[in-house]
Amino acid sequence: MAAAVVPKFVGTRVKRREDPRLISGNGTYVDDVKLPGMLSMVILRSPYGHAKINSINVEAARKIPGVVAVVTGEDLKGKLGSLTTAAPAEHIPYHPPLAQGRVRFVGEAVVAAIATDPYKAQDALDAVEIDYDPLPVISDPEKALEDGAPIIHEEFKTNISTRAQVASGDIDGAMRSADRVIKFRLVNQRLAPVPMEPRGAVAQWNQGSGQLTLWSSTQGPHLLRSYLAEILKLPENRMRVIAPEVGGGFGAKLNVYAEEVLAGYLAMTLKHPIKWVERRRENLATNTHGRDQIVYVEAPVKNDGTLLGLKAKFICDAGAYLQLLTPLIPGFSGMMMTGCYKVPAMAFEQLVVFTNKMAPDAYRGAGRPEACYIAERTMDMVALELNLDPAEVRRKNFIPKEAFPAQIPSGLVYDSGDYAAALDKALKIIDYPKLRAEQAEARKQGRYIGIGLCSYVEICGIGPSAMLPPTMKGGGWESATIRMEPDCKVTVLTGVSPHGQGQETSFAQMIADEFGIGIDDVTVLHGDTAIVQYGTGTFGSRGTSVGGAALMMATQKLQAKMKKIASTMMETPPDQIVFHQGTMALASDLSKSIPMQKVVDAAYGYKVPIPGVEPGLNESAFYEPTACTFPFGTHACVVEVDPDTGVVKFLRYVAVDDCGRVINPLLVEGQVHGGIAQGIAQALYEEVIYDENGQLLTATLMDYAVPKAEMLPHYELDSTVTPSPVNPLGIKGVGEAGTIGSTPCVVNAVHDALKPFGIKNLDMPLKPERIWRAIKSARKA
Repeated sequence: MAAAVVPKFVGTRVKRREDPRLISGNGTYVDDVKLPGMLSMVILRSPYGHAKINSINVEAARKIPGVVAVVTGEDLKGKLGSLTTAAPAEHIPYHPPLAQGRVRFVGEAVVAAIATDPYKAQDALDAVEIDYDPLPVISDPEKALEDGAPIIHEEFKTNISTRAQVASGDIDGAMRSADRVIKFRLVNQRLAPVPMEPRGAVAQWNQGSGQLTLWSSTQGPHLLRSYLAEILKLPENRMRVIAPEVGGGFGAKLNVYAEEVLAGYLAMTLKHPIKWVERRRENLATNTHGRDQIVYVEAPVKNDGTLLGLKAKFICDAGAYLQLLTPLIPGFSGMMMTGCYKVPAMAFEQLVVFTNKMAPDAYRGAGRPEACYIAERTMDMVALELNLDPAEVRRKNFIPKEAFPAQIPSGLVYDSGDYAAALDKALKIIDYPKLRAEQAEARKQGRYIGIGLCSYVEICGIGPSAMLPPTMKGGGWESATIRMEPDCKVTVLTGVSPHGQGQETSFAQMIADEFGIGIDDVTVLHGDTAIVQYGTGTFGSRGTSVGGAALMMATQKLQAKMKKIASTMMETPPDQIVFHQGTMALASDLSKSIPMQKVVDAAYGYKVPIPGVEPGLNESAFYEPTACTFPFGTHACVVEVDPDTGVVKFLRYVAVDDCGRVINPLLVEGQVHGGIAQGIAQALYEEVIYDENGQLLTATLMDYAVPKAEMLPHYELDSTVTPSPVNPLGIKGVGEAGTIGSTPCVVNAVHDALKPFGIKNLDMPLKPERIWRAIKSARKA
């Protein structure tokens, strides 16, 4: 009987291998970790946006039955380091895990109670007495810059954390030679990432071995280990971090938080495992937020729509403290704000400003959605002011296909691209000329249909490591280990830490094809620093473009070793041997082969030593990118606005994305679907709101409008394929593309619908009330 033929897997729609255990309830999340003697930690948080702590009385709380400890910031002085900021800034405030002397935002941790269960711990917190003196609050970053504004960190004598100025080309000359300069103000509102699983941590101290183990819902277990070890003053080889199943991250779980520090410290001091699991109200108040930028844009243009330059002033809200990458994120917004377009000159100034709010940090896209919003609103504003077609304005200004690799004014070098092809495909799918004719006819009938476009480009796979702050642990590289087991099965250890991206599947597809074996013969392990070699983690759409490249390097090392062993057995040069259907065969005649199992037996049995070959089959690699990758695409959206209610109704949504070579189209589509949902959410629904007293008004999911399925359109997806020359796989990345392309696309569509009213620029989110008020005001005018 002939052996079953092993199919090829790369490029096919393989369902995620991770999903069965998750949808059947067999996954293990942080809250599922249960250890003997485990205690619960609950945090008492500041009810004030800014206040002096006069006193904290915890005596009554400590006497409650079942309460093991009640800890304040004063108890921790000198015992723990400051929470970490990896990005450089002019002013970096001391950030204690529990507030000391003053609170600076609603939700800041003040007291930790540890008890035999979370209910007793909460009882203890209810018995804590704190005497606060409220202080003046600043919740508006522009007001924080005004003379006489209250200073949040008095030691700095300013509310500016850091500033940057970048210029390239003759921006002043561009302004002088322009037929007109179009000026407008854009707001990228504050957003909450809202992962389905809130954050959580379980810490266990092994007194015998002197090792601390932390289970954390994190996107970067090795980075977390490095930073926590530093704060807790532990050697890294005495610290183990495990990321079990992670129920969504979106950048918010790429950080070091007070609760992880507290859990580790208290596990060591109390000699008990400590569990802390976040409540949703805590999640909305104390998870890092996203966006929160105000940008003043000036675009010098010719009357034919040619963009001569781009100038911007950014005011970026830093919150009360700086989290891991808070000062870094705005830089991406400035460096990428010219988008897909050939812009001769650019200049931007950025002010990163302290306010009495939670710190923003990475949130799906991390600076690039803001950049794309600037570029794409600029294209539509140019088209509107000059009465030109927005598709043609984009086409006129595109960086041409033949110009790649293309250096943009900020100094970044785009790897490859064909922006016109993606635009043309999207326009063809929606039948753009016909759609414009239908729009004109609908307006005669009193219907307000809008067509929105967005041609985006983003930066992914950040590398080389020199691009990252010198103070950041780890680098832009990634690691992989591959091991052929004695039974011919393969184990992959990857330094990335997938939590929905699907690398347990896509990496298995790659390895199955490389060795001619079944996908079920491959196991992919990740997320445990005691098992996996040091890795950087999962963020910035780097998992496959960087982590996959590392895996391919390790695979090639292993294949070379196996070919060397096979060559002695087959008496054939190694370069003439290939892997085929579970065998090692002659490339010129696949029928002449030996079972791969024989090669594996020879490597592990080593009964006949092979010169220059060590026993075993285990190889590792660390891949350092030479440059970044730049995915791109065009999204097109059709909406109808009801002028009597301001309600936006989706008629069509088309996305044409180019993420380079595709390993698994199903995974790519899933990432695009989720990304578009979050981008539409910013355009129409979501907004974190603090009032003038620093109170968080969107502190529950009754107030923070995460969209439901019925609020989102049906997606029509397509693609172009432009491989990246940067990595050996030709992959660009796709995890954030949908978020980046969708927000300006929807906003442009709504503004196009409102064009008959003379409404040019409304701030997000474009809620019905905001649109209705704008229409009402326009009609009065």
